[in-house]
Amino acid sequence: MALIRPTQRLEDCEPTAAEIAQIQRDRMARVKAELKKRDLTACILFDPTHIRYASGSRNMQVYSMRNPARYLFVPAEGKVVMFEYAGCDFLADGLDTIDEVRPATAISYYFCNDNLGDVTKRWAAELHELIQQCGGGKKIALESATSAAAFALQAYGYILSDAQEPLERARCIKVDNEIKMVRASLRAAEQGVRNLEAALVPGITENALWSHLHQHIIATDGDYIETRLLSSGPRTNPWFHECSTRVIEDGDLVGLDTDVVGRFGYYADFSRTFLCGKGQANAAQKTVYQLAYEQIHTNMELVKPGMSFSEYTTRAWKIPKPYQARRYFALAHGVGMCGEYPYIVHREDSDAKGYDGVFEPGMTLCIESYIGHEDGGEGAKLEEQIYIRNDGSIELLSDYPFEQRLLG
Repeated sequence: MALIRPTQRLEDCEPTAAEIAQIQRDRMARVKAELKKRDLTACILFDPTHIRYASGSRNMQVYSMRNPARYLFVPAEGKVVMFEYAGCDFLADGLDTIDEVRPATAISYYFCNDNLGDVTKRWAAELHELIQQCGGGKKIALESATSAAAFALQAYGYILSDAQEPLERARCIKVDNEIKMVRASLRAAEQGVRNLEAALVPGITENALWSHLHQHIIATDGDYIETRLLSSGPRTNPWFHECSTRVIEDGDLVGLDTDVVGRFGYYADFSRTFLCGKGQANAAQKTVYQLAYEQIHTNMELVKPGMSFSEYTTRAWKIPKPYQARRYFALAHGVGMCGEYPYIVHREDSDAKGYDGVFEPGMTLCIESYIGHEDGGEGAKLEEQIYIRNDGSIELLSDYPFEQRLLG
């Protein structure tokens, strides 16, 4: 099946204000539906990505990842309560996904010192009261809180489970028009990578080069970049070196993985490898790049709704033996506001790490490749982002050109 090319103009990707409001309501409905499937009375969300997915509320995303300073109470039936950071209650204005805003009780030693035990008990008592108002069921989902918070809820007799499961399942199928947010994030990130590529000249450091993408992401109302995955020359193999003070030299390969949490909070996740300078690529550089190109294009074209992950793993492009040891950790993974379910590993890893499932309409996926020889030399990282449409067709979401000097 031929891949459908993406919508290229940024203005054609933009959801309207009415569409944004409906997307937020539909995402909340998916969360509540997943709670009901599991007979959960409510979930308590601390992960800022999940708070934004469920409600549309954004506040200090990176800070909130390590500080339990704001959280969202979502019942299967009943009112949704946003417990917001002190003085930030106005940030929920206009969000009809949230019924009430209260000041959060900060349950960490950083905020409470030796009063933490008493503060945590007060936190649990307030949540207990809300749960009772929603029917008083005993099955509750909780995520990213402190262990003391979990124990305090258990003291009321609640049976706790991890809220990541229902949230992952909710997020993996995109609601109507949600894909517009994904496209808008990608178009902005692609321009950021164009700015980065234009700045790629011999003598620039990896850190300075990487900063060009960061600047554009912030300028276009993106949130942050999750990783620092840009490397050059000998640091491209093995993969996962983070960008550094290394000076990039003429003729170096330069690989990057965007990992951008961009516009509307959506992940723009694609990878490219460039050739620094005006010269031609050498044979080894062309070999790793062309193998990576073949891998992602073969594996993209295999995806179809209804196919099991195990069948996909079995049929996937086979990595030549000298490159197997340094293969990327996944063939493909889901993507939405960040990396998400599913996570599909190589055939070599399926017994130890794999699980089965089925590709479904509404999923967005990243197809991955890294090719680096086990004996060293430079490596190539490529990745594309795709969407399984409701009619079963496959849309190529990412739209950044490949390096012709390496393909030629």
